[in-house]
Amino acid sequence: MITVKEVRTRREQKEFINFPLDLYRGNPNFTPPLYMDEKKIFSKDFVYNDCCDFICFNAYRDGQMAGRIQGIIQKASNEKRGEKRARFTRYDAIDDPEVSAALFKAFEDWAVSAGMDTACGPLSFSDLEREGLLVEGFDYPATFEELYNYPYYATHIEANGYEKEVDWNSSRLYGPASPEDITELEKLTEFIFKRYKLHYGESRSGSDFIRRYKDGIFDLIDKSYEGLYGTVPFTENMKKLMIENFQLVISNKYAACILDENDRMVCFGLAIPSLRRALSLTRGKLTSKVLFRLLGCLRKPDVLDLCLVGVDPEYLNRGISAALSLAVMRMLQDNPDIKYAETNLNLLDNFPIQNQWKRFQREIHKIYRSYCKKLV
Repeated sequence: MITVKEVRTRREQKEFINFPLDLYRGNPNFTPPLYMDEKKIFSKDFVYNDCCDFICFNAYRDGQMAGRIQGIIQKASNEKRGEKRARFTRYDAIDDPEVSAALFKAFEDWAVSAGMDTACGPLSFSDLEREGLLVEGFDYPATFEELYNYPYYATHIEANGYEKEVDWNSSRLYGPASPEDITELEKLTEFIFKRYKLHYGESRSGSDFIRRYKDGIFDLIDKSYEGLYGTVPFTENMKKLMIENFQLVISNKYAACILDENDRMVCFGLAIPSLRRALSLTRGKLTSKVLFRLLGCLRKPDVLDLCLVGVDPEYLNRGISAALSLAVMRMLQDNPDIKYAETNLNLLDNFPIQNQWKRFQREIHKIYRSYCKKLV
């Protein structure tokens, strides 16, 4: 017998958080989120409480945890786009179509009762969180910023009437496509900088980079991400959360920004050392052993994760991407211990970012998908 319950008690919250950790126990391709971050979704001062309504469900088969799902109404996104959408996320289930059907029915009934007419996902509170369903590349490990799921998830979702809405790809960048490319990029960057009176921003440390450029980064995110799928307007609480998170992991060695003659930001790229190696095969809790491994990843990274890239739309057709590509190539070139950089999720129809990586030796190794279903 299958029972679906709204998560209310502390015990149910713990079951909700622990379920994927149990489902993927021993799977090296699954990278858990930080346990303390997952607990925050149930706190009274959760950062998204001011712009979202949400609900969590647990599914039980014969009294045993068998699945979970979270439903979100992103009010700021709906208002901005004139939509009535409910997002699903944190969907995990055993390979039992009946369990998944029960979970999606509970989510959809909640969405319709709240006045929504469309369901989509996996999408979380904002694009600062994990999103998309893995549909290709199951043999590759997920980065800290990516979801991982078993292949049967797509079958279960589609069986409940969901259809593809958008795809993202994720790539590994190994450096310039040819030795001559970096020389050509240097010449092109010099020409572009001289023509448009641009220069790279300077900083002494990661914290100094954030202090100097955080306002410009947020302004540019609002401009360059506005029309992209799943993005939401930044609130002050979201900005504060992002700064707190990046202060722990950002280094000026892996951050680049380009400024105009008035020191106004026109382009930026942020990368962090990959944390996957430290968190793989753990439950995301910051034990002394995990903290030691995290420090090792930060001090001597072997992979970079590209987290955010933004370009002022005014400069999209002025070759500014060449300067950003050059900055990323230098990050790889100047640190021989780094094997490659992971792009994380890039929308397939985001042509500026897809073209950005054509100058690199590039391996497109994962595809993620967001689904959509009309409810009424």
